[in-house]
Amino acid sequence: MRKLKVTAVSYLNTKPLLYGLLQSPAAQQIELKLDIPSVCAQRLKEGDADLGLVPVAIIPELDTPHLISDYCIGTVGAVKTVALYSERPLEAVKELYLDHHSRTSVELAKLLLRDHWKVNPQLIPASDGYISALGGNRAGLVIGDRTIGLEARFPYVYDLGEAWLQHTGLPFVFAAWVSNRPLEPEFVGTFNKAMQQGIAHIPELMYLLPSPHPSFDLEEYFTRYISYELDGEKRKALARFLEAVGPKAPAGLAL
Repeated sequence: MRKLKVTAVSYLNTKPLLYGLLQSPAAQQIELKLDIPSVCAQRLKEGDADLGLVPVAIIPELDTPHLISDYCIGTVGAVKTVALYSERPLEAVKELYLDHHSRTSVELAKLLLRDHWKVNPQLIPASDGYISALGGNRAGLVIGDRTIGLEARFPYVYDLGEAWLQHTGLPFVFAAWVSNRPLEPEFVGTFNKAMQQGIAHIPELMYLLPSPHPSFDLEEYFTRYISYELDGEKRKALARFLEAVGPKAPAGLAL
């Protein structure tokens, strides 16, 4: 039987899910490739992957998307690794670079700038190396592992997960496990169990993963800032976000 091609985000916050997957019988049924979020989304959209842990903004662009897991990369409030970094208050920012790694975070930032903070800086698509150019009245959206340690450099940090909760009263889903077709129920069951087991083994992961920064608490990040269960409130938040940033979620997508 052909193995499922699986693409997943390579960031630190996926490690508990990937640990559970690679320790599971499901690992024998997949070919796994890790990439930055935007590449994962593109691979799934182009049919180069059967299943992906992908930024949720790609969902409306898929022909027949299916949420196949009860687990995700989400947050209830501050997420710590998706934020705007600035040397000045947001109302004094003239230019804002948008991280090219994930469109979900870019769309969320645009929405919050307009509706929550009600500011209108010039938005600039970023490329590699842009973080070093931030300063003065030029701020930036930075996501993922590259944010670690930046709070010591910038006096103003605007966490997008925290701002979304303030704006809507809801949690947020940054990435979810999505396929372009229905998958076998037996595989989905095994897959979900793998996700559950990975999260349950976060204490053991502390012995296997080096801390990316002396001041960064891995266990706190995995258990306080990242919320992995795709529960009813997160599904409600996902539907609201998809409706706010573009066409409504495709018919048949179970949210």
